[in-house]
Amino acid sequence: MQSYEQSLQQTREFLLEHDDYLVVSHVQPDGDAVSSTLAVGWLLSCLGKKYSMLNEGPIPKRMEYLWHADEIINLSASEQARKYSNVICVDCADFQRVGQTQRYFADDALIVNIDHHPTNNGYGLVNLIKPDAAATAEILFDLLKVFGIEWDIHIATAIYTGLLTDTGGFRYANTSPKVMAAVSELLVLGVKGPELAETLLEEMTLAQVKVLNRALNTLQLSPEGDIAWVHVTPQDMLDCDAANEDLEGIVNYPRNIRGVEVGILFKVIHEQAVKVSLRSAGKVDVAALAQTFGGGGHTRAAGARIEATLEQVIPLVLEEVKRHL
Repeated sequence: MQSYEQSLQQTREFLLEHDDYLVVSHVQPDGDAVSSTLAVGWLLSCLGKKYSMLNEGPIPKRMEYLWHADEIINLSASEQARKYSNVICVDCADFQRVGQTQRYFADDALIVNIDHHPTNNGYGLVNLIKPDAAATAEILFDLLKVFGIEWDIHIATAIYTGLLTDTGGFRYANTSPKVMAAVSELLVLGVKGPELAETLLEEMTLAQVKVLNRALNTLQLSPEGDIAWVHVTPQDMLDCDAANEDLEGIVNYPRNIRGVEVGILFKVIHEQAVKVSLRSAGKVDVAALAQTFGGGGHTRAAGARIEATLEQVIPLVLEEVKRHL
């Protein structure tokens, strides 16, 4: 098995040798997915390569400040015209996480898989995976260094955004000395750290507050007090005029209750499908738990989609959590 440094060099060679790329990340992209997509786009533009950026789901409005964010095509609102032979997947824990964008991969597409999820199964021809990286943006920080391209404020802000969001404002256990060293470099380049923290972590829309209120009204705890969960329905989303991005962070509320080991958000997609978001205090590997249901993620933050009703999903997931506890 090749080393991380060898994977960096292999990725560099691939990007230099080929052209006309499609860059995608996971469905309903978060901060790391968006910033990683744009960081790859920035790199390809510096290399004089042709590329398109595509996603299933909109870019969160709070991230529209990022370099060329408006150029990421939302597949949910716009169809693509052709297929691509060279594809770069960022922040996708498994191939299915690319969603419907795979319709635009040529049958013989060459895939570069850049990711930091421990559950990634190496589905690319080139796999640049570092499970102990705090974010895919951290891996791209290393990759950009390999090219020796001069950085500007745009790429520095994109990388900082990915690091900031995936470390929870540098509060989570994945905030390593390497992350902080990278952050120091980015701040020297002029990144406005406090402003980004305010925009990405502090500000809330009215819709966010409303849907949070709805979710907290459903709060339940296990008899032992070590599992807490909430749920949100399509009607809640409609009543609150909320978008998917407005659900970000809600799962932390049940998780943050003293004594709770696993917090869960059940988001009803439709009558026969529920998205499950899991957060762990440390005792439970929720990535392994999520894999039981075909999902994945990190030791302390993971998720899965289960094709069943909410009434069926809740006891199913709770039983599995209890088994892991």
